Amino acid sequence: MTNEFEILKSGKLLLASANLLESNFKRTVLLICEHNDEGSIGFILNKPMEFKVCEAISGFDEIDEPLHMGGPVQVDTVHFLHTRGDVVDAAVEVVAGLFWGGDKEQLSYLINTGVIKPSEVRFFLGYAGWSAGQLEEEFEEGAWYTADASSELIFTDEYERMWSRTVRSKGGEYCYVANSPELPGMN
Repeated sequence: MTNEFEILKSGKLLLASANLLESNFKRTVLLICEHNDEGSIGFILNKPMEFKVCEAISGFDEIDEPLHMGGPVQVDTVHFLHTRGDVVDAAVEVVAGLFWGGDKEQLSYLINTGVIKPSEVRFFLGYAGWSAGQLEEEFEEGAWYTADASSELIFTDEYERMWSRTVRSKGGEYCYVANSPELPGMN
């Protein structure tokens, strides 16, 4: 496999390698939203929780979509990705047309008034975080692959196949990795 950590940056996807068996990240697809000299922050895209946003977050009664486990860090915090940086103040563009955060009260109002559709927002409980240099070390150990992010992938509901489809889309030898069994000894 190629050495990919030199292209690690905000807006990239992290794909857990088939060898990464740690329970929080096994077969996960993460979006990196911040990567700098102080560390990295991202959100797991393919771990929907069993309860809905409307059941867990006040002010978002219209959102009958699952809340997602964003990662194991600060699981008492809520984060959101959306496509409406044109109307949500303080949103940070992660990739073209995809935004992280912003004014949560304003977002609630815009959803409740129909300006923003619930399908244009994805909510996360907690986040995945790495201290300075930690993610690069994990790359060197072979824990992650990278891929380009897209809004279509972020807002899909094909959670169970997201990892294998995204790894397979890299082509070549990654096609074999995408088809590997979850338990390496089970071929």
